Amino acid sequence: MNAAHTPQPNPDPVLHQDRLDYTPTAGSVRLARRRAGRLVGEWGWPGLVGNTGLLVSELATNALLHGCLRDRLFRVRLQLTATTLRIEVSDPRGERLPHLRLPQDDECFGRGLLIVAELADRWGVEPRTVGKTVWAECRLEHEQTDFAQLNSLSSLRL
Repeated sequence: MNAAHTPQPNPDPVLHQDRLDYTPTAGSVRLARRRAGRLVGEWGWPGLVGNTGLLVSELATNALLHGCLRDRLFRVRLQLTATTLRIEVSDPRGERLPHLRLPQDDECFGRGLLIVAELADRWGVEPRTVGKTVWAECRLEHEQTDFAQLNSLSSLRL
């Protein structure tokens, strides 16, 4: 899938949302990945935890490597509607736009956006007044987990 460079607003009401700024360090990528996965699980989508963590990790790593400036934070934002999980990573370097590329077999880097394009239903870039936001969206096609129902079922011991 190619990146769409125009914003496409989601008409569904937002059910859950989270936003946190991170320092431009490698440890922040791990923290962002873990936080995103935990939140998506708490929001009732445990089946998306792994993909969410991987998408956040790839987008945050790209922001860290190609979009961050010293002493400038990057932001991870999650937004859940009834039909879509949207992951956004914003950084201060608007002149460095991501693009898909096919790395050579012996290259260690360059596969992040290929992973994003494979896991996400859509992805793209939105310019900001300062910097840019790279986003990925996953359609929610499975039934949301009803934790209250799971808890009542788990209390039944046969």
